[in-house]
Amino acid sequence: MTFSLLTVAYWCVFTACGLPYLAAWIAKAGSFGPRDNMQPRDWAAKQSGWRARANSAQANSFEGLPFFIGAVIIAHQLGANQARLDMLAAAYVVLRVIYLAVYIKGVGSVRSAVWALGFLVNIAILFLAR
Repeated sequence: MTFSLLTVAYWCVFTACGLPYLAAWIAKAGSFGPRDNMQPRDWAAKQSGWRARANSAQANSFEGLPFFIGAVIIAHQLGANQARLDMLAAAYVVLRVIYLAVYIKGVGSVRSAVWALGFLVNIAILFLAR
């Protein structure tokens, strides 16, 4: 594959796929050792506070990926306006980064609002086709 063939929207898919791993890294930073790697889910179950929220943000980020990936692919296949698609895909990634931050910080109402905006962006991507 030639990288120049990837649209901004496809690069946004690539970036969004990395966000769950970022959340996992944040959850584990400074606390997760080689011993914990023997049973990482047990380690995660024992966490509380921001570490538990970061781990939950990781799970939610994985859960949201299929819809976003599908929406971008469908929009490309149906000939959506590329500039609008790129803009919406970038907005989704920005919203997901904000989502991770407010989730880890523990701001539930803002987290839910940002999640809803991201969901609406995915719907908008689906309706971009000509």
